[in-house]
Amino acid sequence: MSDESTLERAAARAARAEALLDDELLNEAFDALEKSYIAAWRATTVDDAAGREKLFLAINIVGKVRDHLAGVVANGKLARAELKQLAETAERRKRFGII
Repeated sequence: MSDESTLERAAARAARAEALLDDELLNEAFDALEKSYIAAWRATTVDDAAGREKLFLAINIVGKVRDHLAGVVANGKLARAELKQLAETAERRKRFGII
């Protein structure tokens, strides 16, 4: 990353994703979905391989959504660090008359 506007967008997205990950209602929804999918998966009959496969995928998708949000947060932290470094570099150049 290098474009400041791109970095700022990534930092803003990270703040939104972090708020979602910290949201009690959303976490409750994720947990309820996982529990209901697991219960339905366990209740499938022996000959319902297709049903088990769909439920297995549904369980994993809930985790993938959480992982995606965590990745957005991580990218935003990197973007914030890069923005800080850019600001410090600009300040040093200004202080030493390079600009």
